[in-house]
Amino acid sequence: MIALPEYLIEMVIGFLLPFFRVASFIMVVPIFGNQFVPIRIKLLLSLLVSVLIYPLVGEIPLVEPLSIAMIFIVLEQIFIGVFLAFVLQVFFHIFVLAAQMIAMPMGLGFASMIDPTNGISVTVLSQFYALCVTLLFLSFNGHLILFEIFIQSFSFVPIGAETLSKFSPIKLVSMGSWMLSSALLISLPAITAILIVNFSFGVMTRSAPQLNIFSLGFPFTLMFGLLIIWFSFANFIPQFENLTGEVFLKLKDLLGS
Repeated sequence: MIALPEYLIEMVIGFLLPFFRVASFIMVVPIFGNQFVPIRIKLLLSLLVSVLIYPLVGEIPLVEPLSIAMIFIVLEQIFIGVFLAFVLQVFFHIFVLAAQMIAMPMGLGFASMIDPTNGISVTVLSQFYALCVTLLFLSFNGHLILFEIFIQSFSFVPIGAETLSKFSPIKLVSMGSWMLSSALLISLPAITAILIVNFSFGVMTRSAPQLNIFSLGFPFTLMFGLLIIWFSFANFIPQFENLTGEVFLKLKDLLGS
């Protein structure tokens, strides 16, 4: 059996360990990790990013390639990549959840379609919000800032032993409450306006029972809801900017920077 030189083993390990973190991140992160992006494209992008950041990774501990320590370090890199991408998934699903909250009371809950990015059934309004957020995120160069923070993760959370101690499970759980509260703040004006319309139809039903409230209320609520969504889009970009700043701060906080 031919023994490989030590420097060659060190170069291979020094490339593979960052590659596992990069590949797990790209496989899960929004936009790049969507289902309609082919696996080959994701792998090629992971290889390209790994080659570009190889000089910036820093010192990597040399371990035996087939040892248990190597397996734990690989799993650690996969966890870190998925963990960071999960934070971005929570950010994008804030707007999907907000649109879902708006669509249900206005009568658009039945108008659902398969989301090609996640393979689940969502309302048409949620798909529209997700498309707007994706275009805004790319137009504001959010993907470049995202990769910059990800590259900095190799400095804040270097490849080696005991790096998972920096990741707090409490901070991960708090992302759920942040997603729900942010989605509620976005959808609250529209929900309140539609609730007032439903109350007014309830008063009309009590005062004039002969009116067919089902044939009259549904199209009026739908049209009024679309009008409210149109007016609420005036604050969509400021809300997007605030939440984008918050998610990048949360990423840096999770990395311990």
